[in-house]
Amino acid sequence: MSVYTREDLKVMQAWPLERKIQVTQAKILEWYYHYGGKVAVSYSAGKDSTVLLDLVRRAFPEVPAVFVDTGLEYPEIRDFARATPNVTFLRPEIPFTHVIGEYGYPIISKEVAHRLYYARRGSAWAVQHMRGLDKNGRYSFFNQRFIKWRFLLEAPFPISARCCDVMKKKPFHRYVRETGNKTITGTMACESVLRQNTYLKYGCNAFSKKEPTSQPMSFWLEQDVLRYLQMTRIPYSPIYGDIVEESGKLVTTGAHRTGCMFCMFGLHLEKQPNRFQRMALTHPKQHNFCVNKLGCGKVLDYIGVPYMP
Repeated sequence: MSVYTREDLKVMQAWPLERKIQVTQAKILEWYYHYGGKVAVSYSAGKDSTVLLDLVRRAFPEVPAVFVDTGLEYPEIRDFARATPNVTFLRPEIPFTHVIGEYGYPIISKEVAHRLYYARRGSAWAVQHMRGLDKNGRYSFFNQRFIKWRFLLEAPFPISARCCDVMKKKPFHRYVRETGNKTITGTMACESVLRQNTYLKYGCNAFSKKEPTSQPMSFWLEQDVLRYLQMTRIPYSPIYGDIVEESGKLVTTGAHRTGCMFCMFGLHLEKQPNRFQRMALTHPKQHNFCVNKLGCGKVLDYIGVPYMP
């Protein structure tokens, strides 16, 4: 049974920033005291986790932050993380080159890549989903969105959604087991259907999950994050540039998202210049490595996504 409905979420997402801050702080307090202070912030050094860390440390300055250094981050992000006090750096067990070789390239979305990975290995449920059906072969409105990507079943390269699990989640899970610290993350429901469904099921503080996690900013929107940064004037990574207003909305003059540089999830949805095209201008060395050495260029050619400016 879910904690919230989609209507509840819409109401919370429409709250003014001041109320969102108050509710988020209350959730942080609840999480901290429930675990006797044995908590840690999952810190990517991006704008969302920068806001989260500020909110947490306003109440509890001693709370550690944990940064998973995958080697795929923008140099500006890694430098900003290094300049942040009390940050523990973790490393994945295997590099990205091994991940794409063993599992596959991260393209389209985690949901699509996950199904393609298993469908290409003969899993019946995944084959049915790629046909727009449920696992029993019945029509599924939800799974109709996967039909357009069926051509990728014949792609001449491997595809999977395992990258994040291997490169980021696994090192963090190991940290949680070794320290006992319970995670606080800056994820928001607006970022994906999966994160929305997780929030609706558990709420901000998921005490009942197998590995409990807190997502106290789940009902925030990107505009809230940018307004908070603008309002508080706390430092954030220079990769984003300035925060300015365009057509009544706040935007960054630099990067818009700063996950792994070579991740191709959602790239097909971006307006040009997309993040790979911008990378060619701002980080040509990394762009060349990604496109030519890692083979991302041939993958993007296959799905018809431009990567050169």
